[in-house]
Amino acid sequence: MKKYFESPDTLIESLKKSKYILNENLAVAVYLSLVRKKPLFLEGEAGVGKTEIAKILSQVLKKPLIRLQCYEGLDINQAAYEWNYGQQIIALQSGNKEESDLFSKKYLIERPLLKAIQGSGENNNILLIDELDRADEAFEAFLLETLSDWQLTIPELGTIVAKNPPIVIVTSNRTREIHDALKRRCFYHWVGFPNRETELEIISMRAPEAGLDLQKQVVSFVQSLRKKNLYKAPGIAETIDWAQALVELNCVALDPQTVDSTMGVLLKYQDDISRIQGSEAGKILDEVMLENLKT
Repeated sequence: MKKYFESPDTLIESLKKSKYILNENLAVAVYLSLVRKKPLFLEGEAGVGKTEIAKILSQVLKKPLIRLQCYEGLDINQAAYEWNYGQQIIALQSGNKEESDLFSKKYLIERPLLKAIQGSGENNNILLIDELDRADEAFEAFLLETLSDWQLTIPELGTIVAKNPPIVIVTSNRTREIHDALKRRCFYHWVGFPNRETELEIISMRAPEAGLDLQKQVVSFVQSLRKKNLYKAPGIAETIDWAQALVELNCVALDPQTVDSTMGVLLKYQDDISRIQGSEAGKILDEVMLENLKT
C-alpha cells in the first residue's frame, strides 16, 4: 500500500514547510486517513484551518484539488453531474443518426463528485467536501454511495467506479449534527483552537513582518478574547488577518485606539464588537502587557 508520508512526524514536517502547523493528534488523523484510504471528517469552529488542510495537502502531494462547497438546496445536478440539455436538443433536431445516443458521456457535464471519482489520468485527486453541515440531510444520503464504495451511479450510463479513489476531506462547522451513517465511513477529528505556543508559531510564519513583541501581544490578546462569551470567537484566520493588518498600519505594539479601530478584523458580529470595544478591550490589553512583561 502506497504511503504518502513515512509517519505522522514526517507529515508534520512536510506541511510545516508549506507554512501549515498541525498538532500531533491531527497529524495522526490525517496520516491514517491517507494510509487507510478513508475519508477524513474534520469538525470544528470556523476559521481553525479545516479547509486549509486540503489546500496544503494538494500543494505538498502535487494533486489536483476538487472542492465541493456545500449550501442549502445542494443537489445531484450541482454536486455530481447533469446532462447538457441544450446540446441534446440540438443533436435531436439535427436528425443525425450518429447523434442518436443522447445519454452518452459526450453530453455529460461533470461536477465535483464525478470528477473526483474518475480521477485525472493515473493519479487520484483530493476531494474537499466543504461545510457539509450547510447542505440538507438528503444530500448526506446521496454521499453514502460515494464514500462507501467509491462509486457513483448514473441511471442512463450505469455505475462509475473509481480506479484510484480520491483523498477525501469533509469539513463541518457543526451548525447541525451530521448523521452517524456518514460519520461511520470516515475517520473523525475535532479541530480546536491552537494553544498559545502553536498560534505564535503560526503567526511568525504567516506574518513575519510583525515584530516578535507584536506577535506575542496579538496572540495573547486573541487567546484572552476567546475566553469571553462571544457569539463567534476569532479563528486562526482572523488572528493572521489582524497581525497583517497591524503591520499595514505600521503598528509595533498594541494600544487601546488601534485595538478599537481594528476590532472588525477580529470579530464579525456587531454585538461582539460593541461588547469588547472600549473598557473591556482595555482590560484585556492590560492583562496582555502584564503577561508579556513576565515572559
